[in-house]
Amino acid sequence: MAAKKETFMQGVITIMFSQIAIKILGLIYTLYLTNKEGFGDAGNAIYASGYQIYALLLTISSIGVQNAISKLVSERLAVGDNRGANRIFKVALATFGAIGAVGTMILFFGAHTMAYDWIQIPEAELTLIALSPAIFFVSISSVFRGYFNGRRTLKITARAQTLEQIFKTGLTIIIVEIVAFVTSTSTEMMAAGANVATTLATFSSFIYLFIYYRVRRKEIGNEIEHSINYKYENVKTIVKKILMVSIPLTLSSIMTSFNKNIDSFTVKKTLSTYMDPSIATTLYGQLSGKVDTLTNLPLAINIAFATALVPAIAAANARKDRETATKRTSFSLLTSMLIGLPCVIGMIIFAQPILNLLYPNANEGALLLQLISVSVIFSILDQTINAALQGFGKVMIPAIALGIGCLVKLVLNLILLPIPELNVYGAAIGSIACHMVAFIIVFNVLKRYVKLDLPFNKFVVKPFLATGIMGVCSYTLFLLLNGINMGNMATIISIIFAVIIYLAAVFALKIYSKEDIYMLPKGEKIYKVLEKLKIY
Repeated sequence: MAAKKETFMQGVITIMFSQIAIKILGLIYTLYLTNKEGFGDAGNAIYASGYQIYALLLTISSIGVQNAISKLVSERLAVGDNRGANRIFKVALATFGAIGAVGTMILFFGAHTMAYDWIQIPEAELTLIALSPAIFFVSISSVFRGYFNGRRTLKITARAQTLEQIFKTGLTIIIVEIVAFVTSTSTEMMAAGANVATTLATFSSFIYLFIYYRVRRKEIGNEIEHSINYKYENVKTIVKKILMVSIPLTLSSIMTSFNKNIDSFTVKKTLSTYMDPSIATTLYGQLSGKVDTLTNLPLAINIAFATALVPAIAAANARKDRETATKRTSFSLLTSMLIGLPCVIGMIIFAQPILNLLYPNANEGALLLQLISVSVIFSILDQTINAALQGFGKVMIPAIALGIGCLVKLVLNLILLPIPELNVYGAAIGSIACHMVAFIIVFNVLKRYVKLDLPFNKFVVKPFLATGIMGVCSYTLFLLLNGINMGNMATIISIIFAVIIYLAAVFALKIYSKEDIYMLPKGEKIYKVLEKLKIY
């Protein structure tokens, strides 16, 4: 039975629900670790510092390949060249398997130098060693995911990522509990144990993708036999094509990882010059653990549009269908704005209540969360624009834009972190500036290639108005509930109420046009209900 190709919005919804599940599971183990006796913010600093180095090497070895393979495969399939698409996949598998193996060895043998000299957190050495095999598994898995995304079966990628996170969450708790019992809650060993879970989880994802491919081999073989417009290319040409697309994409990912590592390299080291090193480590743990986890949640939801946009726009371009590409880009940007804005305002208004709810044993960092949340709106729009530009073949622009943003952040970190009155908040200001600069650059470039259907009133004024209504109503309710000592329930009820009010405001203000609503899953039914309610 042939795997059914998904529509653009089916792919978006599949990835979105997967990402929500992944982030909920991720939040579970993050809450567990942060509230675990002997772990807390200090453990988060060890865990996160090691993970950021791993993420940088992982980016170099594999991250760009997923979207690169997705783009190249979707272009081949759009013109009926199934054989060419499969050949791209096989060449990429061999190439990035080798690159991933090199990345694994670099991390394994360089762990001591990285922990002691680069990030100056010696306890992170074991976490780096524990993570090293994961680079190889993720490199290979990225090729499989890119191939399935290019075939418009995004549900396979979603399932693999969800499975990985299930294993990661469960194994993290099990392994850390065992390590805590054996070592009498050694923070260093628990952090290493948590990253062993990460490696085992990446292996589970690879196994799932490999088995699925084996099951579908006969179907893929039949497609190859009926291939049309086959254009033979030798291995050298295919590798060059893949690298021509993946290297710029990898550069964008390197810049993202480098952005995080700027804090790894500068925050603790600089703060330790005028405060106790243990306090500096705790502040870095708040930044890299709790705050980053919470501010990444909206990005995880929005990644669905970025993932689906690349193959959709690439395929539309291959067919010379500019209208479809423009419509999907405009719709995705508007939806990204509608996802990002309420998240920003929600984190600003409910920063301390959220920390009290999620981290009862380590609830510091409210002002830090409020500050960095401002960067979310720029990050989320940047994410969608980058995917659109990649689909249009403008793969270097996102890397250049984020590179300039990172340079701005580095300069601001070096200037602001040494100021005792600002301390760790200097890094937050740097993050806001970084993402704002990157967004301004890519948005202006995108407008040169696409005539966006996003009037200022629709894209800015009405979303801000809907968010303002949500903020006022939900915070008023929170104050009332808090006044009768409802504790954490006041936060939960207020956030649920905020979501309901916001959705009502979005439709009441008619931010989505009839055509936009029709792009949503069950869009026709939704529109009929809105018509009956006299809203449209």
